Amino acid sequence: MKRLAALILLATLSAKALAFEPFIVSDIRIDGLSRISQGTVLNYLPVNKGERLTTERAQAAIRALYNTKFFSDVQVDREGDIMVIKVIERPSIAKLALRGNKDIKEEDLRKGLKEIGLSEGETFDRLSLDRVQQELIRQYYNRGKYNVSVDPHVVNLDRNRVSIDIEIREGKVAKIKEINIVGNTAFLDKDIRKDFESDTTNWMSWYSKDDQYSREKLSGDLEKLQSYYMDRGYADFGVDSTQVTIAPDKRAMYISASVKEGEIYTVSDIHLLGEMVIPEESMRKLVFQKQGETFNRKAIEASTDAMKSILASIGYAFAKVTPVPKLDKEKRTVDLTLFIEPGKRVYVRRVVFQGNTRTEDGVLRREMRQLEGSWYSQPAIDRSKIRLQHLGYFKKVDVDKKLVPGTEDQVDLTVKVEEQSAGSLMFGVGYSQYSGIILSASVSQNNFLGTGDSFSVAAQRSNYSTSVSATYFNPYLTDSGIGIGYQAAFTKSDYGDTNSDFVNYTSSNKSFSAFLNFPITDFDSLRAGLGISSNKINLTYDYIDPTTGQLYSSSASPQQLIDYQNAIGHKTIHTWNGNLSWTHDTRNGYWAPTRGGLMTLSTDIALPGSTVQYYKIFGEANHYWPIGAGFVLYLDGQVGYGKTYGQTYDYDGGTSYKKGDPVDFPFWENYYAGGVRDVRGFQDNTLGPKLCVGTNPDGTPIQPVNGKCTGGYYTYAQPIGGAFKVLGTAQVFLPLPFLKDVNTARVSWFMDVGNVYQDYSSFKASELRASTGLSLQWQAPIGPLIINFAVPIRSKDEDRHYEERIQFTFGSQF
Repeated sequence: MKRLAALILLATLSAKALAFEPFIVSDIRIDGLSRISQGTVLNYLPVNKGERLTTERAQAAIRALYNTKFFSDVQVDREGDIMVIKVIERPSIAKLALRGNKDIKEEDLRKGLKEIGLSEGETFDRLSLDRVQQELIRQYYNRGKYNVSVDPHVVNLDRNRVSIDIEIREGKVAKIKEINIVGNTAFLDKDIRKDFESDTTNWMSWYSKDDQYSREKLSGDLEKLQSYYMDRGYADFGVDSTQVTIAPDKRAMYISASVKEGEIYTVSDIHLLGEMVIPEESMRKLVFQKQGETFNRKAIEASTDAMKSILASIGYAFAKVTPVPKLDKEKRTVDLTLFIEPGKRVYVRRVVFQGNTRTEDGVLRREMRQLEGSWYSQPAIDRSKIRLQHLGYFKKVDVDKKLVPGTEDQVDLTVKVEEQSAGSLMFGVGYSQYSGIILSASVSQNNFLGTGDSFSVAAQRSNYSTSVSATYFNPYLTDSGIGIGYQAAFTKSDYGDTNSDFVNYTSSNKSFSAFLNFPITDFDSLRAGLGISSNKINLTYDYIDPTTGQLYSSSASPQQLIDYQNAIGHKTIHTWNGNLSWTHDTRNGYWAPTRGGLMTLSTDIALPGSTVQYYKIFGEANHYWPIGAGFVLYLDGQVGYGKTYGQTYDYDGGTSYKKGDPVDFPFWENYYAGGVRDVRGFQDNTLGPKLCVGTNPDGTPIQPVNGKCTGGYYTYAQPIGGAFKVLGTAQVFLPLPFLKDVNTARVSWFMDVGNVYQDYSSFKASELRASTGLSLQWQAPIGPLIINFAVPIRSKDEDRHYEERIQFTFGSQF
């Protein structure tokens, strides 16, 4: 057949190249050009002026011009000593339209068409159009749409152009009506099919689309079927045949698979063969399939993966571990051999970065734990990738390895990053049920001029607070990774203007601090800082109605706060602050981690010489676990503790505080609980101790009863927080098909438990509050958005006033 095709082609070309005596070409003339320049044709022509033209060379010229795909007809003629080439140009594609494609995105479709030369501006080739038609039909078949039709329409235009309109009628996906497994006796159909992606139509099919047939899904399900048996000892299991039948209307699919279960095998012996670059005893510890156990392919695969991983950690980047099972069908045993091929030990010659158009190479290189000139280490590469992701500058980080040409022991690493915006100039409007309307403006840059330094200047105003702050941080003051930062801030707050019944007082706080960050390991760091602040606390005294003694103005402060301020003798609080914190971070992502965790422990101390001397200790530990099928479990625990030291009251403060007594913990440093980011289902900061406004006839402060105050202006007691806090959260992130990018949005089911107490000695487990519900977190263009639907499941009568089923906040928060 090949010889016949060659003869036909030769005859065709010979007919178009008229027979002539060989001659020397004095000139070349090309007839029939309209769109393509003569110079372009001459570049492809294998004949030049002054050369001898034979029939064979004329045929070669015709073939060369045909291969350009510019022409539908090419002929070679002669006028004297002039070579005359007559061509008919193929039309150009003036317009390419696609209609009806929904399952395949137009962007992806046009990209595929362009790769085979079918795009606007290219020359039109009917054969290419036919290939496109068949390829599209094949792709839709793979998606289970067997009644698809693809109709290309070609319209001739003036100036040798065409317009192509590809009309696609996708039709409906064929639904699976039956799945029959024939030959299974050891397990029920429902057990072996529980992990299948394919299923017959059921009440969840609208969501999972599992009843839509796909060849790829079926192939994967058959692999799962084989794994199910082989993980349970059936070492000679096999799928004998698979039959897929489609109904005449191409809307229903019937799947049948015939299997041979075989027998259950046990492992009689395990051998390790090959080149042992690691002691065999150490390698055997990585074998999870044990002698005498039932054959388990999953355990064997885990063993080979562990061995390859340990070899890759010491430079054997291309190691292979091949399991070779030898079945004894009479004894029903498996003699298992793991053949180890470490290959050449390689080192990294060069690390190259791609995609970092804004970020300096040095910023990326200092995060790399795989160094040039050192042995290849997969754990070091994996850690480098995580560190780069933690920077927050990149949407995506990939690391590719490639052998250096001509060598067997060198590789080059290419770190490919996709940058995202690391800075912003933002003017925002947000809303919080606690803070009300939030107006904010900020200039921030987490990767200043590509150096990795960060700074921000921000201003914000809400119903109760106005703040301005400036922060700068250099994470690499030294090459060893010691960082330095500075922060200055001013905040003015009127807590009586919050949208909850918060305790009434105002504060005006100015502060400045500096800190150093010390890396200990890749996962651990220490931060130490010093700061100074001045905080003016304003309380309201003019609240007693001289007639009744029970009516108070709307700006009144609780008597305990007034007594406390009188006892310390200062309205303006000066504080020298020292802080020390430790962080252990093993999370695998910056915005939306799926594994690993974060542990922090911090201590803040108001140093001697401060108006009030105190210390605060706060600890938090959380962790993420992927639990299969896209679900992620998250657990978090927090404990906060505060106490004063080495100080007594200078003056008497009513009946509550006496001169010489130890100073109590300052109320403006209290912990709080409840809210959209805390114990959800309760208003922000409303759990825990509460105070009433006013005094009893004997001068003692009024105490709340079931969260209410007797007499006075206020009906409900005002939350004041406490010096001891406990919080626990369990959360499961849900895999929802309409939320493909978990880095942008996540939905979770949660349960929160927690409360705050006046001090540690006041802690009672019976006072813990709890709630459960659903939460949506979205990194929206306007800033982070959080929406919670929460139901308190453990509360008391005093909490009813502060419960909230729907909680949300959006906009930039600082």
